[in-house]
Amino acid sequence: MSLSRLIKLLFPAGRVAYVTHARGERTALCDLLDRLGPDAPTLCEGWTTADLAAHLVVRERRPDAMPGIAVKPLSGYTASVQRGVKERHPYPELVRLVREPGGAYALLPALDEAVNTLEFFVHHEDVRRAQPSWEPRELPADLDRLIWKRVAGGARLMLRKAPVGVVLHRLGGGVALGGPRHGARVEVTGRASELLMFCFGRQEHAEVELTGDPDDIARLRAASLGV
Repeated sequence: MSLSRLIKLLFPAGRVAYVTHARGERTALCDLLDRLGPDAPTLCEGWTTADLAAHLVVRERRPDAMPGIAVKPLSGYTASVQRGVKERHPYPELVRLVREPGGAYALLPALDEAVNTLEFFVHHEDVRRAQPSWEPRELPADLDRLIWKRVAGGARLMLRKAPVGVVLHRLGGGVALGGPRHGARVEVTGRASELLMFCFGRQEHAEVELTGDPDDIARLRAASLGV
């Protein structure tokens, strides 16, 4: 029996309505991409909104090019595929392809939620925060808790390139550690969503308070962080 057939048997159409944070962020991002058009800036260096949309299409629909997103020696091929996707598809079609989950994510909402909640949250903010007069969002309490759970669990990975030890303090409660285990430390305090943006390499666009030696803070702000 095929996987798609099994999913249909377990979850017949209309029986279960999936409303996940990943789907919510995906939809909100696509609505914003539609409003802004293909040439708006993003926080992803060198990328317009069209480039970001093409990246997300490649990430979900071109498994041959996915390794290059994380593996630098393969990044040239991935960049070439991304340019091709951008050139072949009109911008509205790119956004449409992003709007509907591709690959296994279309069949397994739980997988989409596990893998894509932070991805789409961060890229939604990449677009929002690159526009004039953006303001922080008030997030649902369960999304805030989920983000903090992922940040706390992934701090060591996201901060592995930090030049100094990092102590993350979540407003409302919670502490997580990253970076070198010995030596100087910088305290980073903010809401869970802002700590996520910081740990994902958006240090200059995260609303956090940093405490520590000024030189250590400067080095941490300039570091290449993220997964």
